[in-house]
Amino acid sequence: MPNRTVFFVSDGTGITAETFGNSIMAQFPAKHRHIRRPFIDTQEKAEHVVKEINQLALQEGQRPIVFLTLAKNDVRDLLSEQCNALVLDMFRTFVEPIEIELGVKSNHRVGRFSDVAKSQEYHDRIEAINFSLAHDDGQSARNLAEADVILVGVSRCGKTPTSLYLAMQHGIKAANCPLIPEDFERDSLPTMLKPHKRKCFGLTIDADRLSQIRNERRPGSKYAALENCRAEINEAERMMKREGIAWLSSTHKSIEEIATTILRDIRPDRLIY
Repeated sequence: MPNRTVFFVSDGTGITAETFGNSIMAQFPAKHRHIRRPFIDTQEKAEHVVKEINQLALQEGQRPIVFLTLAKNDVRDLLSEQCNALVLDMFRTFVEPIEIELGVKSNHRVGRFSDVAKSQEYHDRIEAINFSLAHDDGQSARNLAEADVILVGVSRCGKTPTSLYLAMQHGIKAANCPLIPEDFERDSLPTMLKPHKRKCFGLTIDADRLSQIRNERRPGSKYAALENCRAEINEAERMMKREGIAWLSSTHKSIEEIATTILRDIRPDRLIY
C-alpha cells in the first residue's frame, strides 16, 4: 500500500484531529506523511489549505486524507467541497448525530481551549505538572502526602515521562523515585517512601533494553553494563514483590498504556469524570 499524505485541519490547535486521525491511521500499514494545519478559522486561510492539498494530490498522483475539526460551516464546506482528497469531517460525523439525539444544537464554537484554560480542571492540571517536576527523580520528599501516585523503579525505566504524562493528561500529582544500589544493599525502600507505600506503583524493564538506553547516556559504563542492569532489575522486582507494590514492565508498553494501568489500579476514580 503506497504511503499517503494525511492532513489534520482545525480552527483550534489541531490536537484533537491529529489524535483521532492517528489512532485511525495506525490501523493500516505504511508510514504516512502527517501535516497539521491549525487555526484555520477563515475562508481565506481555508483557501490556502485547499490549494496546498490539491497541489499535493497532483504532485503525488493520489488523494491525501484530510481529518477536519472545524466549527464554521462556510470554512468546512469550502474544504469538503473543493479538496481533491478523502475528507473526514469529525463535526458532521459525530457532533451532528449527537445534536439530533439530544435534540439541541451544539455551540459550534471555535477555540474551546480558551474555555478550558478558565476551568478548575485546567488549574489542577497545571498544579499537577509543577508537582511532578518538583518531585522528579526523588529530588524532594516535601509534600509527598499530596501525591496521587509515586512511581518507583530503577533508573531510566520510564518513570519521568510517565509522571509528566499523568500530570499533563490527567491532572495526577505523580512523584517518582529511583531504586538505587544503596537501597538494595540496605534491603529496604527509601525512607521517604515508607509512609506512602500504598501510593507506590513500580515500573520495570527488560535488561537488554535498559542497557541500550543507559549506553546512550553513559556509553561503556558499569551503570550501562548488561549484567549490572540485570542485577538492578532483579533486586528492584524482588523488593517490590516483598513490599506488596504492584508493577508492570515498560519495555513494550506505550506511556498511554502505562498511565491507564496506573489509574485503573491506584486512582480508578480518575477514569470517571
